Amino acid sequence: MATKITRKKPTKKPVKKETRSFMNIVSRLLFKVALWFFGISLFFVVLYKFVPVPFTPLMVIRTIENSADKKENSFSHDWEPIENISINLQKAVIASEDGSFLVHNGFDFKAMQKAYKGNERGRKIKGGSTISQQTAKNVFLWQGRSYLRKGLEAYFTVLIEFIWGKERIMEVYLNSIEMGNGVYGAQAAAEHWYRKDAKDLTPIQAAGIAAILPNPRKFTATSSSSYINNRKTKIMRVMRTVGKIKY
Repeated sequence: MATKITRKKPTKKPVKKETRSFMNIVSRLLFKVALWFFGISLFFVVLYKFVPVPFTPLMVIRTIENSADKKENSFSHDWEPIENISINLQKAVIASEDGSFLVHNGFDFKAMQKAYKGNERGRKIKGGSTISQQTAKNVFLWQGRSYLRKGLEAYFTVLIEFIWGKERIMEVYLNSIEMGNGVYGAQAAAEHWYRKDAKDLTPIQAAGIAAILPNPRKFTATSSSSYINNRKTKIMRVMRTVGKIKY
């Protein structure tokens, strides 16, 4: 009598269940990362509303670059409250960097649109970043033009506009930005370029510092090129239209 052999059908693996399980793990992980990022970023934004910013990512990057190139690390950064920074310099950076700083909510969409159209016509890349955006980038982020960095810049810009307010943004901006080779902030810049305190800067001296901000390691505020001198004249002219600053 022949023995009947029954073959077991191969068990199908629950592919869908495993995929769902994996996606759930990834989703939970991403949610936790986002939650931690939001908490940490919010903590530092609130902290820097009251505490001077000790250093910025750019300061670290410049130090690494100089060390790699075997150059001397010259570093000057002296924090000063906004009351000790000349109103002339505050007007000068508004005139040169962000004319609508006092009225916008962190973004100047007209300037961004104008910059975008200008970039389409030529190869030279122009920015439409406000003082708020520049502050967010300088204090919390790295240099670059990736979509990720721009997205994070927008996120931090919204936070500092809401939590800090205009006066604190201006104070942090003027104490943190690069104003020369190894020179960071208004006080260090005033001492470096004019051998005086930031509170004593005259309108033309303030315009000189503001004029070199697009590339402070290439240009000089004193003994300037004709290009920078023309920028100084233009900034001085616009400064007269800024009027009284009310934060």
